Amino acid sequence: MPSTRLQQKLDRIRENPGGAKDFLICDAKDNDMGGGVHSPGPHLDAKGKPTGTFKTRADYLDQIRAIVRQDIVDLMLLSVSNLEILTREGLFAGGRVGTAVRANDTSDIWGPRHARYRESASLPFRTAHIPHILYGRADVPQKTPPSLTDLGLYSVTFVNDAARDREAMEAYKAFRIEAEAWGLRHFLEVFNPNVGADKLSRREIGAFVNDSIIHTLAGVPQIARPQFLKIPYNGPHALEELAAYDPTLIVGILGGSAGTTRDTLELVAASRRFGARLVLFGRKINLADDPLALIAAMRHVADGEVGAADAVRGYHDALGKAKKAPSRTIEDDLEITEEVLR
Repeated sequence: MPSTRLQQKLDRIRENPGGAKDFLICDAKDNDMGGGVHSPGPHLDAKGKPTGTFKTRADYLDQIRAIVRQDIVDLMLLSVSNLEILTREGLFAGGRVGTAVRANDTSDIWGPRHARYRESASLPFRTAHIPHILYGRADVPQKTPPSLTDLGLYSVTFVNDAARDREAMEAYKAFRIEAEAWGLRHFLEVFNPNVGADKLSRREIGAFVNDSIIHTLAGVPQIARPQFLKIPYNGPHALEELAAYDPTLIVGILGGSAGTTRDTLELVAASRRFGARLVLFGRKINLADDPLALIAAMRHVADGEVGAADAVRGYHDALGKAKKAPSRTIEDDLEITEEVLR
């Protein structure tokens, strides 16, 4: 695959973990792997209010095209089926924006309307076949140069149950062995427990996730280790602890729920301040009134050019110039609503 901006930044961080200034912004457009018709988000009226209908797959693809052409994000995470369409039309030709696909879809990301899957402990599952990730077809010899992507996201949710967590680790081991044989690189997403978390404090959850990551990777040689991590932000202490433990382990923060624009930009600032080297946001970008303007604001915050509050004001100025109605007043959008950021 061509050397993308994603790969160049990761290489600089690995070569100089304490000195490289790179910070990556990544977009997660893989929601169709867990959702359904509602995955692209709601249609909004001229006042920025939901109409009760949803955007289509075509709308979703158009937003991806616009973000890639904006050329700010470092990575676009997709489903195999959508990456196949966009690769064939040449969207990623030139290689500046890296690509990846969701390589597995555990049951805790299944989100059909009226479903109850997320009330049960996460179960491992994979829809994507590794040759399909690499080539879009299965009849290709191993180690042939990939025609789609050579990077996949593998997700694990530990739930503090020995049997369930052993099953999750066995599934991850099988994936790593298969991925190494085919030449597929991966990055590792570790969610907070999707059941039983109410019995632990935020700090205890952060410690549990950190320790789970370290013991999961301790027996894995360099060739099979993840390129970077994608984890929830569990507060400054947890992030600083994990980042300090092994500076060669590149830590990224996932976005979680949409929240306010201030939530989004404060999370970017906190991620960088406490040791992460990238953010990978899905709903925070997808559900924004203007995803392109939000990504530009994220880049300004990540580069230290402006603080989160001023970036919110700049974002609203951009909405006004584009004659787009904000879904919140600027006063409401300046509020920090996510408890972990307070």
